[in-house]
Amino acid sequence: MRRLFAALIVLGSRLIKGAVASSLRAKRSNPETRHGAGLLRRFAPRNDGHASVPIFLWVLTLAAVLTPGANAPAQDWPSRAVRIIIPLGPGGGGDVFSRLLAEELQKRFGQPFVVENRPGGGLNIGTRACAEAAPDGYTFCVLSGEPVVYNQFTFKSLPFNPEKDFEPVTNLFINANALVVNAKLGVKTIPELVGHAKANPGTLSYGTFSFMLAYFMDRLNKQNGIDIVRVPFRSGNEMVNAVMTGTTPIVFLGLANMIGQVKGGQFTGLALNARARLPMFPDIPTLQEATGEDYPPPWFGLFAPAGTPVAILDKMNAEVVRITSEPGFRQRNFIERAVEPAVGPRAEFAKFIADNREFAAKIAKEIGQQPQ
Repeated sequence: MRRLFAALIVLGSRLIKGAVASSLRAKRSNPETRHGAGLLRRFAPRNDGHASVPIFLWVLTLAAVLTPGANAPAQDWPSRAVRIIIPLGPGGGGDVFSRLLAEELQKRFGQPFVVENRPGGGLNIGTRACAEAAPDGYTFCVLSGEPVVYNQFTFKSLPFNPEKDFEPVTNLFINANALVVNAKLGVKTIPELVGHAKANPGTLSYGTFSFMLAYFMDRLNKQNGIDIVRVPFRSGNEMVNAVMTGTTPIVFLGLANMIGQVKGGQFTGLALNARARLPMFPDIPTLQEATGEDYPPPWFGLFAPAGTPVAILDKMNAEVVRITSEPGFRQRNFIERAVEPAVGPRAEFAKFIADNREFAAKIAKEIGQQPQ
């Protein structure tokens, strides 16, 4: 096959040279062929209405068809290391899950899958790095709903187009976010938190990555005349440390980041942004139970830069589905981490994102959200 391909390339090269030489001779001898008309005529329709395609194009087309792997971009993928960008610092729930998944992908494909943390800029720095990467199947990214859906309603400009710069591969998990406080604060319900904030104005701060849960906290402030201030963070691990030290005693964060602290009594859970109470923490009410309000739960999904070959996207999706369907992986990395598995078909994930974006646009319009 390789010898045949090489022979076809040589033949094609000779035919091209011959065609060009013939055109140059015609140009010198015939005024009508000046300015390249002779060469262009080789591509023009014949008198019978059919295209006169140069034979060398047929040769090159045949060579391309016969080239090993030409029509199967995923056949030998991956042949080298693959990176997975996450726009958060190390240690948080999304980062931990990405590393666990990368380990399994490395075992399956026999190539390194390297997680690269690119935090900062409201998750926009790492997301931009993913959008600008070559769409060759060697860069993927684990993104939450914030940069893909919500940031377009909060930032005046973004260094990427969230609707066009990414290929959805699969949703990964739904994050059960919990409103927790440092136990030393001495509050056990949201009304008690409001009472503490009224009695101690200007002393409380909170952290969250979620657009919708920041909206909830903003409403809580306005409805009750309190001023719990939002503080930016680079990772879930940073938030947990801030609550531990008391510098930021309140967070609305994925429960997977702080299971040990809640179980150990250092943190008190006030509410859970989930569809139902978790068996692991049956005493923590849902946000709907605690306040009568309900919000879409945060999620993390797997993406690739726009233009990545579909065959590679499908191959990656199929492998992630296989990995996350294994009982051992599900027990260790979903159930024991208090997250809900959400892996599925690419088209299903694309629709999920579109629905989230439609809901976010509606909320942004209702509250008069102005990009900053």
